[in-house]
Amino acid sequence: MAQLKDQGRMARMLAFWSLAILLFFGTTWLHTELRITADVFSRSLIPGMEKLPLIGVPPSLAFVISFGLLVFGILFIKRWMAKPDIAETLVETENELRKVTWPTLDEAINGSFVVIIAVLFLMAFLAGTDYVLTRVTRRVLIGILGW
Repeated sequence: MAQLKDQGRMARMLAFWSLAILLFFGTTWLHTELRITADVFSRSLIPGMEKLPLIGVPPSLAFVISFGLLVFGILFIKRWMAKPDIAETLVETENELRKVTWPTLDEAINGSFVVIIAVLFLMAFLAGTDYVLTRVTRRVLIGILGW
């Protein structure tokens, strides 16, 4: 099946940037944890330079490791998403989402109201059932065992 270059573009962009942002937060957390863990990770690799220009982060081993993982991860994500199976799935996902009829605000509010009422009813039913079964079970155990 011949595909146009722009087919599934929005789905691919959304998937890529979602994964890239998740990876960024993960490597930021790793950088912080490495700096806290040991002094060897937080010392500057360049004598006399306390912070890198534009970034404002010390050029430490923690920065090198986390930045390297970030670059490697982004390249991996880009290459992984270029696989035909993944790209085809994202193209199909975008095509199916274009067929969806989205609810209006009133329909969404009414649907949410129905769900909330159903959950409250189910919660009350389960709480009542639990109460009754607990009372019956205690009565049976007390009656049989003579507590």
